[in-house]
Amino acid sequence: MTLDLTRSVAPAVRATSGRPAELSTPYEVWQGLSSAVVERVADRWERTSRAYASGRMEHYFSAEFLMGRALLNNLSNLGLVDQAKEAVGAIGQDLSTVLEQEPDAALGNGGLGRLAACFLDSCATLDLPVAGYGILYRYGLFKQLFDNGFQTEHPDSWMEEGYPFVIRREEAQRRVHFADMDVRAIPYDMPITGYGTQNVNTLRLWKAEPIEEFDYDAFNSQRFTDAIVERERAMDISRVLYPNDTTYEGKVLRVRQQYFFVSASLQTIIDTYVAEHGEDLSGFAEFNAVQLNDTHPVLAIPELMRLLMDVHGLGWESAWDVVSRTFAYTNHTVLSEALEKWDVSIFERLFPRILEIVREIDRRFRLDMAERGIDQGTTDYMAPIAGDTVRMAWIACYASYSINGVAALHTEIIKRETLKEWHAIWPERFNNKTNGVTPRRWLKQCNPRLAALLDEVMGSDQWVTDLSVLAEATDKADDAVLEKLAAIKRENKRDFAAWIAEREGIEIDPDAIFDVQIKRLHEYKRQLLNALYILDLYFRIKEDPTLEVPKRVFVFGAKAAPGYYRAKGVIKLINTIAALVNDDADVAGRIKVVFVHNYNVSPAEHIIPAADVSEQISTAGKEASGTSNMKFMMNGALTLGTLDGANVEILDAVGEDNAYIFGAKEEELPQLRASYDPAQVAASTPGLQRVLDALTDGTLDDNGSGWFADLRRSLLEASHEPADVYYVLGDFAAYRETKDAMAADYADQKAWQKKAWINITQSGRFSSDRTIRDYADEVWKLTATPIPATAA
Repeated sequence: MTLDLTRSVAPAVRATSGRPAELSTPYEVWQGLSSAVVERVADRWERTSRAYASGRMEHYFSAEFLMGRALLNNLSNLGLVDQAKEAVGAIGQDLSTVLEQEPDAALGNGGLGRLAACFLDSCATLDLPVAGYGILYRYGLFKQLFDNGFQTEHPDSWMEEGYPFVIRREEAQRRVHFADMDVRAIPYDMPITGYGTQNVNTLRLWKAEPIEEFDYDAFNSQRFTDAIVERERAMDISRVLYPNDTTYEGKVLRVRQQYFFVSASLQTIIDTYVAEHGEDLSGFAEFNAVQLNDTHPVLAIPELMRLLMDVHGLGWESAWDVVSRTFAYTNHTVLSEALEKWDVSIFERLFPRILEIVREIDRRFRLDMAERGIDQGTTDYMAPIAGDTVRMAWIACYASYSINGVAALHTEIIKRETLKEWHAIWPERFNNKTNGVTPRRWLKQCNPRLAALLDEVMGSDQWVTDLSVLAEATDKADDAVLEKLAAIKRENKRDFAAWIAEREGIEIDPDAIFDVQIKRLHEYKRQLLNALYILDLYFRIKEDPTLEVPKRVFVFGAKAAPGYYRAKGVIKLINTIAALVNDDADVAGRIKVVFVHNYNVSPAEHIIPAADVSEQISTAGKEASGTSNMKFMMNGALTLGTLDGANVEILDAVGEDNAYIFGAKEEELPQLRASYDPAQVAASTPGLQRVLDALTDGTLDDNGSGWFADLRRSLLEASHEPADVYYVLGDFAAYRETKDAMAADYADQKAWQKKAWINITQSGRFSSDRTIRDYADEVWKLTATPIPATAA
């Protein structure tokens, strides 16, 4: 069926706004155009769902889906951008203005959620029968604003006025039972279009609603607040992504959220199986696989056991056989403290039956270990329950047929350290699936100038669905191509400078080096190291105003979890350094610092095409993969990083001459730490003590919060953990030397653009299409199910 928007947009806008399309606001035009796109794909979407239902499917369970804006992505995937421009222009509107009206679908936090979104894009593009399942968060993570440099959190009301790309499916609702309440799970489906394909996959997002809207008798009796208590309790479940879990009640809400969405999803999947294949659930795993995206959905394991046994009558052994052939687990961290653990009392409070099942899994696990001759100490360490704690990662490892890491180095670390006991017993379960990102959004859509150049050099746009073909163009970088590449970067930087001026009120020089670090704020990602470097550079210029310093703009974007006060201290520090540097006439025109507030997908689409330098500076061995490193690489930014996560594979792809690598290696750190004295390092590294003293000597003002003193103590003084646990000071000298050298290299623009071209053309292995093919072939055992085109 041919898709044609030219005649359908104006009526859709009129229906949305209730007035002539020519008199509608840009926001109303966005709503109408979005509705027209959904209407255009509705038949394809239904045909795709029907075709998938009878065959083998993969179900991707994730607490996060950081989707970003949907309209342009769908227009691009469907080949409708030109039609949309024409249709919108016919009613006196500009498509670019209309596209800016869309809020980001705030359903994720960082790399975990954006990875899930990239995976869904690739699955649809590859015609793979995959559906995503998550939660329709009313407010998402939070909207980040800065107040005197401090992060403040506000509700992110991303869908208060409706969102045309999520369709309520009232008829497909499910009931989820907790010991203290029952709730309705209402599915909202989002169409996931593939690029250049008929297939339209589905992301199903669950919203929690009460069984009864409100207590009418209480309302009638003038007890108005009492009347809505249960409604609000139910709706709390899907109100906010990652509620603060520093309190017990916050933990309870998190666990309730997790059970809510996996229970509703599994009920749906089972019902579909029964409708297609009958009541015998013993064959369930032949037609269904479930990928657990980190530990958040692991409650799906005991919940599927409950559904198979209590609802469908299977015995334990038969149910466990099904479960152990259904689930695959992706580990996203080498940090053992990041593996979710919950108090047994939470399970007792919310779902005693699930606790019974987990206890039985634990009992049988211990018997299994005894039969294998595993010693008691190891058994106790690996057991699903330890005292009063339920360990979600251990349940996942025991029940899953596949356990994967997300970069080659990360997978080796979890086999050797984080999950070493599991690998020792079940090595065949472990595999690596290096992450990837979709080149549709992260190159074609966000960097159209570069995409056009690649089309020109390659002679086609085949690279959009097979990024690996760009490797054929590595040697085609003659002077003309490099000049075009440099011109594209200049134009992208001018666009970004204009965007920053409007959004942040800061003027930046497009001729400066744009040095960028955008990612979740966590100590191991070491935004603090970057901040200390900037402060050191500032002091060097102040000390010698004649110092030759390449012009640089340092760009940050990050949110810190509301309860993570040290991370929030780093944000305050960077903003305070920005105020110091940006207001000082001695350094004007040489360095500037910009912290982009409320960083999410849409700002990233402005930042990444303009970046010259990609900061990937986590402590070696701590970053599972990273995905911003891949997005920057595709857009021609050079990696400044440690040998960590996917940086290792990026370096392998581009060669040592085309990236800037520094710092201690993962295998070196244990020996280095054995004699590490950060105070001695600070004293003996030129300029470093001065930088650290500035945190507390009045140079920088933390407004009485004590946060800067805490940061300084964390680097210099051992308390409940070793001083400088992330080796910030240990790597400082190497970081400074490498970063200075990189800035000096920028002066040779021809050589720099050659390095950038090599990064772009060697980025094929970091496409999420490659990652998903690996999952489909090696873990999910899926085959493509393309939907044939129909006549108009």
